Amino acid sequence: MIIGILQPGYLPWLGFFEQMYKSDVFVIFDDVQYDKEGWRNRNRIKTANGIQWLTVPVHVKLAKHPLIVDIRIDNTVNWPKKHLASIKQNYMKAPFFKEYIDIFEDAYSKKWEFLVDLDNYFIVKLAARLGICNETIVRSSTLDIEGDRIGRLINLCKHFGADTFYEGVSGKSYIDENEFLNHGIKVEFQNYQHPVYNQLYGDFIPYLSVVDLLFNHGEKSLEILVGGKKEG
Repeated sequence: MIIGILQPGYLPWLGFFEQMYKSDVFVIFDDVQYDKEGWRNRNRIKTANGIQWLTVPVHVKLAKHPLIVDIRIDNTVNWPKKHLASIKQNYMKAPFFKEYIDIFEDAYSKKWEFLVDLDNYFIVKLAARLGICNETIVRSSTLDIEGDRIGRLINLCKHFGADTFYEGVSGKSYIDENEFLNHGIKVEFQNYQHPVYNQLYGDFIPYLSVVDLLFNHGEKSLEILVGGKKEG
């Protein structure tokens, strides 16, 4: 059994969903420290003028070392209206705009208090529309799994009976594979080959939110995402 363990992200990139696709169990690692410059509350879309960031404003005091699960959204700013308007404006001419815009209209019509709930909503909805059907998607904050940085990862693997931990490439900087092997767990590091696909607005730009792929390729998105297939 393969397990993936990733911190939640806002409208994640293709590689996030590739890890989810290849995992039998996928854990949203939401009770670890929040990183202000990470991808928890922001991502990128493509416009006629290049890249545009979509950022969810949050209340955060880094000095208190808050956990992701505790981060509240700053709703004094009408960010849902801005994000929906940006998505509509920049993808309304995409081939599959009408098939997927309802995801965003529904999400931005809701009142969100915690960032993790918003992130998780989009992750689950987008995965379903891509055709990723994991039997188990669970938030780590709902589990009583203890341990230090590496110990918790090992204990999560053991909790679900996983024999393979599918980890992002950044894990190479801090994970000792032998620690996992001592518990009968193999570590497989992601080596994601970003596909090139048809986009609006000129030259191809990689590492955008998965929404860019969905609006441009619809039901073929998953094949492109996991296969690194070039669509031309």
